[in-house]
Formats: sequence, C-alpha cells, structure tokens
Amino acid sequence: MTPWILLDTAAVPDGGELRLKRRGEELSIMLGGNELMNSRLHGSEDALATLAAERLAGRARPRVMIGGLGMGFTLRAALAALPADAEIVVVEIVPDVVRWARGPMADLFEGSLDDPRVTIRESDVLAEIAATRGACDAILLDVDNGPDGLSRAGNDALYSVVGLGHARAALRPGGVLAVWSAHPSPAFARRLRAGGFAVEEVEVPARGRAKGRKGGARHTIWLATKR
Repeated sequence: MTPWILLDTAAVPDGGELRLKRRGEELSIMLGGNELMNSRLHGSEDALATLAAERLAGRARPRVMIGGLGMGFTLRAALAALPADAEIVVVEIVPDVVRWARGPMADLFEGSLDDPRVTIRESDVLAEIAATRGACDAILLDVDNGPDGLSRAGNDALYSVVGLGHARAALRPGGVLAVWSAHPSPAFARRLRAGGFAVEEVEVPARGRAKGRKGGARHTIWLATKR
C-alpha cells in the first residue's frame, strides 16, 4: 500500500496541530488521530453550497459568507451554483490553510481563489459574523466537525445560542444559514428553531451521488431560514 507522506503542519488557535498528508493523488488534513477532511470525500461539502444556492434562486447580487476554507470544495460548488454577480467571502482562521490552497492543494482549488467574486479573510468566522448586520443572503458553515467540534473549543461558541443569534442578525430577511456536520445533533436543531429559524435537516452522502453507488458514510446539513 502506498504510504502517507507528511507535507506540512499548521498550528490551530487555542492549541492543536493540523497535518497535511498525501498518499498518491489523495490528500488528507488530520488533527491528532482524527481526519477532518479528505480529497476523496467531498460530496457533502458540495451539497452544503448547492442546497443553499437553490434557496437563493432569483436573488440579485447574492452575498454569501463561507466559514472554513478547507480543501475548497464548498467554495468551488458555490461558484458553480451562484450567479456571476454574487459576492463570496471565505473566512479561514488558520493562515497556513490558505497557503496550502495556493501550494500543495492548488490542484483541488482549480483557480477558484482567483475568481473575482471571491474574497478571502484570515479571521475568526464568529467575529466576522458578529460584525455583520443584515448583509448576507447566506452563511455556510463548514467549521470543525460541526456543532460537536474537535479542533478548538472556540468553535463551540459559533453553534451556541449567542452564536446563532449573531448569524441571524447577519442575514437578510429570508436568508439561509447552512451548517455542515459529520453527525446529526437533535440539540443543535432545537437551538436553531428556538433561535428564530425555520429548519430543514438533510442527510447527504459523504462521497456524493456517484452512479451506481449505494451506502457509505452520510453527513448532516441543516438549512435554517431566517423567519
């Protein structure tokens, strides 16, 4: 079997270390013994963007914030699904992940960072959301492992009652908060509803809908519309 090769490491705010690894054409980002993302498993990251974009159909100049750059699959799917006049702000707290996107992961991004619709901010997405008022048509969160995080304790605040309040205030009327998670979370769904959102919960295949493929891991996406 082809061995994994360590390409680089990156410090995570509040502690921890990300490791970027390659095995043949496959890339993986690890935190300790946990794999946060893999270049072969991105169907649910694609769905996060496409499902949100469907709910923005007909909006002029939609403004979308994406929390978490990752391997760029959500960004690429958003660019494919959104109109030419869209504005997309991607917020990534680990500067080295942005560097990897232009270096060892560049083939995955396919030039998407250079699309004129895209702005990259090296910042904490919670701070960016809290500083925004009624300006976003959609906020897409692919941060950590979802509401039950692994990377840093600070991410928990993003999915808290206070964090969801900031997200609601940042959205325009009828705007959508789309949240990716590795696992279902009834408690989080309840917080969304209590926070003034109409909530739809969708299970999607981790690998996407490859023809003839059934089964496999599934991830959860919440589509929360501001009431």
